[in-house]
Amino acid sequence: MTKNNPNPRVFEAATGDATSGRVDNALLIECAWEVCNQVGGIYTVLRSKAPTIVEKWGKDYCLLGPYVHPNVSAFFEPTEDYDDPFGLAVIRMREMGYEVHYGNWMIGGKPKVVLFNPAQVDDKLGEIKYELWDHHNISTPTHHPLINQVVAFGFLVKTFMLTLADENISAGKKLITHMHEWMAATAIPGIRRNTDRIQLVFTTHATLLGRYLAMNDPEFYQHLPFYNWEAEAKKFGIETETNFERAAAHGSHVFTTVSEVTGRECEQLLGRKPDVILPNGLNIQRFVAPHEIQNLHQDYKDEIHKFVQGHFFQSTPFNLDRVLYFFTSGRYEYKNKGFDITLEALTRLNHRMKQEGIDKTVVMFFITKGEVKSINPHVMESRAMLNELQATTEAIKEQIGERLFTRVAKAEDSKFPDLNELLDEYWKIRLRRNLQIWKNQGLPSVVTHDLVDDSNDPILQFLREAEFYNKAEDRVKIVFHPDFINSANPLFGIEYPEFVRGCHLGVFPSYYEPWGYTPLECMASGVPAVTSNLAGFGSYSLKNIPNPELHGLYVVNRRDLLYHNAADQLADQLYHFVTLGRRERIEQRYKVEEAAMRFDWNSLTRHYDAAYALAAERQG
Repeated sequence: MTKNNPNPRVFEAATGDATSGRVDNALLIECAWEVCNQVGGIYTVLRSKAPTIVEKWGKDYCLLGPYVHPNVSAFFEPTEDYDDPFGLAVIRMREMGYEVHYGNWMIGGKPKVVLFNPAQVDDKLGEIKYELWDHHNISTPTHHPLINQVVAFGFLVKTFMLTLADENISAGKKLITHMHEWMAATAIPGIRRNTDRIQLVFTTHATLLGRYLAMNDPEFYQHLPFYNWEAEAKKFGIETETNFERAAAHGSHVFTTVSEVTGRECEQLLGRKPDVILPNGLNIQRFVAPHEIQNLHQDYKDEIHKFVQGHFFQSTPFNLDRVLYFFTSGRYEYKNKGFDITLEALTRLNHRMKQEGIDKTVVMFFITKGEVKSINPHVMESRAMLNELQATTEAIKEQIGERLFTRVAKAEDSKFPDLNELLDEYWKIRLRRNLQIWKNQGLPSVVTHDLVDDSNDPILQFLREAEFYNKAEDRVKIVFHPDFINSANPLFGIEYPEFVRGCHLGVFPSYYEPWGYTPLECMASGVPAVTSNLAGFGSYSLKNIPNPELHGLYVVNRRDLLYHNAADQLADQLYHFVTLGRRERIEQRYKVEEAAMRFDWNSLTRHYDAAYALAAERQG
């Protein structure tokens, strides 16, 4: 196994002075459970990075993934061209009796992809698992659907890679295989045992054990050096996954992770310090609209206005010209994602705005996926009534407009027409009835859906304890939307990226976040954002963006400050943003989009170049 002895040159490359270009006479194979299978953040990494990697590696690049997504045919296009090493290996595997799919992933760059159906080796699972235990001391449970799928996938990946390593197929080329997360890395021990022709790079994007510990230990980082990883993995029932992760970390020629924050976690929980840090990027060109930032913001803000009018204006109307839309989003991990500290800071911001008489309203959206029964009937009813009210006023406007023009065009007298006479009695009665139904004395709901377990929901528990109920005098209003936003959503009717552009600030002060795409996506969309120095993205930004706050990126110090001190700092940052003038906010939009260019894959793939160069150097 590779010794834990980082190469100083690689660390230099990983922190900025990178080597450039690809490895000569090599094939690059990238393997992940999320190839053609959208599950989480790794899908974003692979999809956004693909055009840059294809441009650099061309026909010598291929991805491996599982053939499991129910709609895989929508983004996988089979090919009839097998005249390359990957195609030849596919043919050889088919001759061995395996079901293997070869084609292109229909994303930017259209990279080559090989997909394996794990179910085809269900009858061999016992034998495969026995070898893992006998050769590598990794035991696996009998009845665990995901582990069974992953183990089967790993066997097929190993078989493909050993086939590709045949000199008659790969013709002496170096084989650099980059595997992401434990679900794709179950093949690493078997590959290392059977050949020394394949150089292995392994990336953990977040240790599974670290994620569990952070969710359950409020002093995770302070306790990190003292955990017994075996005992903790057993306690959480993730022994098999952790053993795979450790085997991959120690069995790879080059071990990597996405941030220095996660690197410290890996050193303690996986027992190996990463050789190279691989920060995540985006294909920024897909987002940027330098001459349209403000127009797009206004268009999508108007769509959010419609929701806000329907949700709040029945009982607590406010001036839409003086409203700011804040939001947070991500997995529903109350503490890890910083929902707790965000709520705490919002209560302090609300108090301060009321105390100082600031004539603005902040509407804060919590967008996450919770367990829901349905949309709250009262919320849907309010939106329907608003639509009816809008339809009525549009009809009245049209009728009055036509009749007013006809009246003044006749020029019979110079007297200003009585507008009341221009409107039919029907529309007067209908508008009066709509207004009577519309007005409501109840408080607007803080949650848009009926939750399965309302009483134990942590966001609602906090709001109840703080008595934060969207009262008329509150300057900060809360909307908890426990579902994804898309164009089919009856409350918003726009896609999530459009919703982001319509907001003024994204708030993501995470406690545990190996990288964190959401603030970067905000920046790329011209939306200022909050992150934390315990997020890989925030930590990287502090080192690579001079004065990030001047560029619209606010970084909460969660590493050194206690919870309430960090909440105070976040409240101050939110207050600072609230007190900015409109011109200053527009300037931040342009600056934050410009700063996002630092995270384009054209810049960040140099770190991958360094990892692959090191892998090519390490043998055996």
